[in-house]
Amino acid sequence: MIFRIIVWVVMLFGGVAGGYYLDYIFFDGIHNNWKFHLISFIIGVWLLRIVMKISRNTGRTLAKYGRKGDVPRLDTNIVVTQGPYKYMRHPMHLGLLLFPLAIAFLVGSPSFILLIAPLEIIFMLVMIKLVEEPEAKKKFGKQYEDYIKDKPWFCLRKECINELLRDVPKEK
Repeated sequence: MIFRIIVWVVMLFGGVAGGYYLDYIFFDGIHNNWKFHLISFIIGVWLLRIVMKISRNTGRTLAKYGRKGDVPRLDTNIVVTQGPYKYMRHPMHLGLLLFPLAIAFLVGSPSFILLIAPLEIIFMLVMIKLVEEPEAKKKFGKQYEDYIKDKPWFCLRKECINELLRDVPKEK
């Protein structure tokens, strides 16, 4: 868990630093364009709100349906098939894929928006394939194997997105 947090911090701060560095090389004039920064900031706030809502809702769904018995707070011991998990295997990751892009728009870096954030999203998809999926298969075994037979990684159909953005009450 600590390693993943470090990776996130490096990606985000590295994205900002790398974006600004590349901006001065390729997009020097954009730093004086207040209209671009205002629009970019508004888009960033909107994306960040979506990321936070998806993270909150999927986290609450996992807390409600993913634990049986004495299980640590951020862990699960049951394959969750309710809420957005009935449509897709990685709804929380779908929201988190937007996080680098939200930060890129917030800071108004064209290089971060156009180059670094897409590369970070690709990196995250590779990590889901190489780390998250094998961990879930090992942890849940046949139960997870059966679950993934008819569940895609992500679902962008209207009913999937509606379920993803539906408010989930906090567990008491």
